[in-house]
This record gives sequence, structure tokens and C-alpha cells, in this order.
Amino acid sequence: MKADPPNLPRILILASGSGTNLQALIDASRERDFPGQIIALGCNQPKAFALERAAQANLETFVVNHKDFGSREEFDAALMAYILRYNPDLIVLAGFMRILTTGFVRAFRGKLVNIHPSLLPLYTGLNTHQRALDAGDKTHGASIHFVTEELDGGPVIAKAEVAVAPEDTAETLAEKVQKKEHLLYPIVVRWLCEGRVQLGRDHILFDGQSMDTPVCLPDS
Repeated sequence: MKADPPNLPRILILASGSGTNLQALIDASRERDFPGQIIALGCNQPKAFALERAAQANLETFVVNHKDFGSREEFDAALMAYILRYNPDLIVLAGFMRILTTGFVRAFRGKLVNIHPSLLPLYTGLNTHQRALDAGDKTHGASIHFVTEELDGGPVIAKAEVAVAPEDTAETLAEKVQKKEHLLYPIVVRWLCEGRVQLGRDHILFDGQSMDTPVCLPDS
């Protein structure tokens, strides 16, 4: 008698915009040996193109419009209720443009990851590409980190670097960084699904060993 295949870790993705990182993860999840399954997309913007991408991939979707709530706490409570229906093993923020409350973050500690368009701890928040240009940085990039109570301040799992050219603008730099994001996010999500990366008390464990510095994907 043939054994049933093992249950793969369940991935829920949250997005607010066009969903290019969502698409990169959908494409990666279609690989035969991908160790997780994307079960749903949640969105706070009813007209976000990410919803169309999810529909094309036959993923379940839900919308929790933040404009329908009087406070951040009320929105997060509603969002959490939706998420809990799916019982995910991993929640991936892919361009999800909402600051999450402490209660939400603590509820999903160790299961919640985000991608940020800078080499953290540099340039938390918005307008990262222009800020890197204004500072005269020669290297810029993206970081994937566990989400904690501190905005863009959770332990960083991995980074991807890009070289800043003299002629770069915020727009061209954003394009370079986004291409790296699409490479890096599926790699890190794979590690998380395989159980290779875990959040300890205040540090990251990679293959059971304390991780002193993030994995770095250099520019090539």
C-alpha cells in the first residue's frame, strides 16, 4: 500500500500591491521539490493586482480593508481572525504596507517574515532607494527578516546586494533591488519550510547553529 505524501508546511502570503514577490513565490512553489504549499493570499487593498495574480494561480484570497476599521488594533484583530482560519505554518509579508501591532506580531512570533528594500539595519521605513542615493552608498539591496515589535528591526536572515551606479535613480535602483528580491525570497522561504532557519530567543538558528551574520547574496 502506497504511503500518503507528507503534509507540506502551509504558507500564507500577505500583500498590498502588484504582487511581484508573490508571483516569484508562486513560481517557485510550482517546482516539484518545493517543500511548502501556498494556501492563500490576504490583502488589505481590494483592488491590488496581487489578488489577480493569486486568482490566476487558483489560490484562495481574502481582503481585510484597513479603511473599514477605526484603529490599527481593530484591523489587526480582523486580519488575525482570517489568518487563523487557515492555520498557516508560515506567514510571508510580500509588499504588505501596514505596520502591525505588538499583539499581532507576538501571536505569530517565529512564523512571520518580511522583505525590506534596504540592507538592514540601514534605512528602515520608506523611500529607501532615494535615501541610499542621497547618502552616496556604493552598495544597496534587500533584506529578509523575522518580524518583531520593532519596525524593520527583527533578526535578519539573508540579504541581497546590488551595486549602485553613478547614473542610478531611485526608479532604476528599485528595479535592480526587486530582481534580487525575486531570487532571494523563494530561497529563504524554502529554508523556513525545511526547518533549517528558526527564530531563537533573540537570534537566528541556521541548521541548529547560532547565526552570527545574515546570509548574503552578493551582486553579480
